[in-house]
Amino acid sequence: MPALRAFELYRFFHTGFDEIMALRGVDLSVKRGEFVALVGPSGSGKSTLLACLAGLDEPDGGYVEVMGERLTRRPGTERGRLRARHIGMLRQSANLFDHLTVGGNVALQMKLARRGDPGRVSGLLHSLGLEARSDAFPAHLSGGEAARAGLAVALAAMPEVLICDEPTAEVDAENEGLVLDRLGEACRSGTAVLVATHSVAVARRADRVATIRDGRIGHE
Repeated sequence: MPALRAFELYRFFHTGFDEIMALRGVDLSVKRGEFVALVGPSGSGKSTLLACLAGLDEPDGGYVEVMGERLTRRPGTERGRLRARHIGMLRQSANLFDHLTVGGNVALQMKLARRGDPGRVSGLLHSLGLEARSDAFPAHLSGGEAARAGLAVALAAMPEVLICDEPTAEVDAENEGLVLDRLGEACRSGTAVLVATHSVAVARRADRVATIRDGRIGHE
């Protein structure tokens, strides 16, 4: 059974009298312990697909399953419960609560998911080169630090499925290596990892590459 599976996903948006088809019958699955890179040009549907897969948005057609449970067409509270139980999500922005420190954000995620040892906070931050920023607030982080802190939050509860949207877009080569190492460790622990990326280095590290263009997906 795949950890994450999308069946015939369609998503469209209206702009005035125009209808924009963001997703056109997308099928995608990620197994436990598999690292899949999702690549494609800007506007191809990557972020829309990730939002549907994480239950942050509802597709207009098709459905999503996570760990064998239907995520689509459920009330928002139920989708939130399933997301907290199974999914770690790194978006391109808004991954951190501004009123909490970096360490506080990671600890809160562990508490909300009711999973994970608070003693892991320092080790997780150290693995991402953020040990000296544990007491910093998000407003005082660089773009690269904020991205790595968001990944720490996504990994905090040891999710069964990890979904990341451009996790290395704002990091330098050295810190991209740290991020890739953490993603690799997550896979080895059995996590299904799906990463939308423009990075050649990320795509090379993946077990499989899925290419999305004009809302349609293919595999390499």
